[in-house]
Amino acid sequence: MLIGGLQKLTLIDYPGKLACTVFCMGCNFRCPFCYSSELILPEKMKKQPKISEDYLFDFLKKRKGLLEGVVLCGGEPTVSKDLPDLVKRIKDLGYLVKLDTNGSNPSLLKGLIEKNLIDYVALDVKAPKEKYLKIIGMEAQFSGLKSNFWKERIIKNVERSINLLKEGKIDYEFRTTVIPTLLEKKDILKIARWIRPDKKYFLQNFRPEKTIDPKFEKIKPYSEEYLLGIQKAIAPFFDICQIRG
Repeated sequence: MLIGGLQKLTLIDYPGKLACTVFCMGCNFRCPFCYSSELILPEKMKKQPKISEDYLFDFLKKRKGLLEGVVLCGGEPTVSKDLPDLVKRIKDLGYLVKLDTNGSNPSLLKGLIEKNLIDYVALDVKAPKEKYLKIIGMEAQFSGLKSNFWKERIIKNVERSINLLKEGKIDYEFRTTVIPTLLEKKDILKIARWIRPDKKYFLQNFRPEKTIDPKFEKIKPYSEEYLLGIQKAIAPFFDICQIRG
């Protein structure tokens, strides 16, 4: 498992828990607005300092009784076939595990849930269905008939992950990053109608820093007022609907 970083304490990444965050390397999407390019782009991954599993588990053993959970984010953790083994080792130490995922690997997600290896999932719903390839940065890669095939396949996998979480076997949330020039109010309304009704949906404001596409570093995030207008429109669909900075 390639690990590109370790945040030794987070009070916000795992709701209600003291946790650390493990940054897994590699991703099957290329969202142009992503601010973790060093974990995704091969040329940057080569230069990114790595954290060994020995270092990680030595840290976790020393923090037993102090930390409650471990957050696995990326990149996209589910692209690694070693993820289940890593999670099992973390669980064997007595930690709760939260997985941040783009939902593209429902089979692996299902296996983790059925084996009680994860305790909380945050699933990024990137876009309304018709915009998915564009938002994840793969529209140019898959053109023509190929585009329709891949769009349907990706959406089908994300939808399977959404429905899997809706079965209620594990605590979870859905979330969307709202990016100027790519997503606006009508797009978030489409997403909300797609995943409704549900317990928790969070809107995340865009952060213009070290993005995969450098052009996005010059884009100004939406105002809080604009996001509050979206939140007000979709709040009836969810038990909890909030904005994160």
